[in-house]
Amino acid sequence: MLNKHQGDDVASLMTRIGRKARAAARPLVIANTAAKNAALLAMADAIIAREQDILDANAIDVSNGHESGLSASFIDRLKLDPARIRAMADGINEIAGLRDPVGDVIAAWERPNGLHIERVRTPLGVVGVIYESRPNVTADAGALCLKAGNPVILRGGSDSANSSAAIHACLVEGLKTAGLPEDAIQLVPTTDRAAVGEMLKGLSGNLEVIIPRGGRRLVERVQNEARVPVFAHLEGICHLYIDGSADLDMAVKIAVNAKMRRTGVCGAAETLLVDRAVAGTHLVPILGALQAAGCEIHADAEVLKLYADAQPATDADWVTEYLDAIIAVKLVDGVAGAIEHIENFSSHHTEAIIAEDAKAVERFFSEIDSAILLHNASTQFADGGEFGMGAEIGIATGKMHARGPVGVEQLTSFKYRVRGSGQVRP
Repeated sequence: MLNKHQGDDVASLMTRIGRKARAAARPLVIANTAAKNAALLAMADAIIAREQDILDANAIDVSNGHESGLSASFIDRLKLDPARIRAMADGINEIAGLRDPVGDVIAAWERPNGLHIERVRTPLGVVGVIYESRPNVTADAGALCLKAGNPVILRGGSDSANSSAAIHACLVEGLKTAGLPEDAIQLVPTTDRAAVGEMLKGLSGNLEVIIPRGGRRLVERVQNEARVPVFAHLEGICHLYIDGSADLDMAVKIAVNAKMRRTGVCGAAETLLVDRAVAGTHLVPILGALQAAGCEIHADAEVLKLYADAQPATDADWVTEYLDAIIAVKLVDGVAGAIEHIENFSSHHTEAIIAEDAKAVERFFSEIDSAILLHNASTQFADGGEFGMGAEIGIATGKMHARGPVGVEQLTSFKYRVRGSGQVRP
């Protein structure tokens, strides 16, 4: 259970947390791969061993969520079960198995004067992660930052406070087991929103970067107020385009999965675009399958003429991240029409094309400027774990430093090592 901190106490609390994280930075920088991996494996073991403690804590959060009127999709993001707990542990084990990026030589070259120059990966420093509802972020962020040699300060949402605290206890147990500083992974022990404000100020210079993972209001606040760099995405307005060359059976299968596998994840498809050339053959089977799976259809005027069992779409539908069993549907003029719509309305998170025409695919890939593009695959693959990263802290849609799933490599910077033999500059 989180401790209670009020008013002015929050500022002093966060200052202490920042100092502890900074003090943990040097031991992590020099920690070898074996020590970090030992901590990660112990964390995964602790999560499995303490499954019931985590489930009990999560049950409190879910009950509180129902009482406070949280939506079904929000409850889905909050809820843990044995399979999701096992997935958390598996993700940490997978991170332990990843190559340690710290010390990797990214590039090396010789200058005409004999200087040998290397660009080498280094930890970023203290990372702040601010997130809502998803307690698994506690495990993912803690493990990824540790592998990359970064102390991390975690500020979870009040709705998942008990779950996050139970998971954090497992992470601390892993750090202790490996002899690494317990302050390397800290969970802010208050739900007071003033703690977020203190993090956005940079904790007296102790915070190097902030990663927000949550809804538009949270991310916009972080981007507007942060005095340190931010890796963020505003929201996942993800598009699925069915080209005129698409295989119908594949299109149906992928459309249902992209929207309905888990509607509350940021990689869920929110807009379906269908080539007008195959409206007569593909549209009804795809929408019928979506509706049979429980999806509500919001359709433009042309779609409504062909599929009357839908609601009229409004302008708001094209810019809405539903995170629910709702999808907006529009007919477009081929890949050119799809590209135009996506560039007008996308949040630059994830877009997919279902097509057999290689030229249409290449045009889609070359002209759309989103972090993740998929061909003949569900948008639900927009996930660091599915990319082989073990896990992710989030999907970054900006262009500076990190883009797409933020995994271990994205949590590093670099420095230059220059070796000479007595050279002086003329």
